[in-house]
Amino acid sequence: MSKILVVDDDKNINILIQSLLKNENYEVVVAFDGVDALEKIEHEKVDMLITDVMMPNMDGWELCKEVRSFSNMPILMLTVLGETIQKVKGFGIGADDYLTKPFEPMELIARVKALLKRYRINESQTISIGNIIIDKNRFIVETNSENITLPLKEFELLFTLASTSGKTFSRELLIENIWGYDFDGNERTLDVHIGRLRDKFSKDEFGIKITTIRGLGYRLEEINEEN
Repeated sequence: MSKILVVDDDKNINILIQSLLKNENYEVVVAFDGVDALEKIEHEKVDMLITDVMMPNMDGWELCKEVRSFSNMPILMLTVLGETIQKVKGFGIGADDYLTKPFEPMELIARVKALLKRYRINESQTISIGNIIIDKNRFIVETNSENITLPLKEFELLFTLASTSGKTFSRELLIENIWGYDFDGNERTLDVHIGRLRDKFSKDEFGIKITTIRGLGYRLEEINEEN
């Protein structure tokens, strides 16, 4: 059973989310600000974090940064701040998804399930998506007809995007993850690698596509055969 930490200083919303998650048989841990949340994480094994942004003592932005310094658990930011610039900021500091209040209960649960599934895939060294298998142990991409060997950075980029299919990765986060903090190039390097991956996996037979999300970054998605 997955254990989810819910952080929101609004007690009514906190109780609502607790109820929704418990109805889906998730174990729930509760906190009311970022400081309280970090204390809970220190003493509990938490599988996922759902956090509000505007909170006293430590807000959701700072909490997200702190958690990302020691954990890759899924983080869903839940807030009234729905502008694109806020979403860009959230993705940039490591949030996996962003849901604006007020929200539909069914949508919240669907996102939670999707994030936990992606996290389990990410922990694996092998990803099966569309009609390909990405094997990090052998650094090859298996298709129905052949095994494809990619340059290292292209492979790491494909693996990262596929590990959380449907998640939008900010350009900054991809550069930091693939090339490192001390990378002295520019975003054009990322664009070139994305372009090469698109050229290699553009055929329908592969069952995947890489989408540009304007103002945010990139995401990889599985496509149906009829598409």
